[in-house]
Amino acid sequence: MSDVALPSTRSQKPTLRFMLSHPAHVISLGFGSGLAPFAPGTFGTLLGWFATRWLQPMMGDEVFFIGLVFGLIIGTWAAGVTGRALGASDHGSIVWDEVIAMALITALLPGAMWKQAWAFLLFRLLDIRKPGPIGWADRNVKGAFGVMLDDLIAAAMTLFIVALWIRVL
Repeated sequence: MSDVALPSTRSQKPTLRFMLSHPAHVISLGFGSGLAPFAPGTFGTLLGWFATRWLQPMMGDEVFFIGLVFGLIIGTWAAGVTGRALGASDHGSIVWDEVIAMALITALLPGAMWKQAWAFLLFRLLDIRKPGPIGWADRNVKGAFGVMLDDLIAAAMTLFIVALWIRVL
């Protein structure tokens, strides 16, 4: 399959046709959630949350976490392929990083949906604002690995803050 190239601009939104032109695009665009007309990162985060709530109980923890590692590796490759095709390594429509990060948060924060909802909001805030090490990774680590890394750091910070919040309250 050949990549369908788009102009090198972050304002250009990929289409369904573009997504379906290569398996890497399907993955990196979050099975279509990255095609959302607004806030694609939020839609990717929602996909990660709901997919984990559905898949983890069916798969069990061990298989789920092995799948998560596999998804991270394949997703890094897919983000690289799609970023090159779009002309922007961290194009806003590439949402697999949010999917994997929220899946990790949800899997490590089982139980009450209200805790996961707060973690969802906190993760989105950290991912958008990019404080401290998240911003450093976003600015300094380039390519597909960098696309994934800043969201993994945001997930780790989210889990740390939620753990402190649960412990203190």
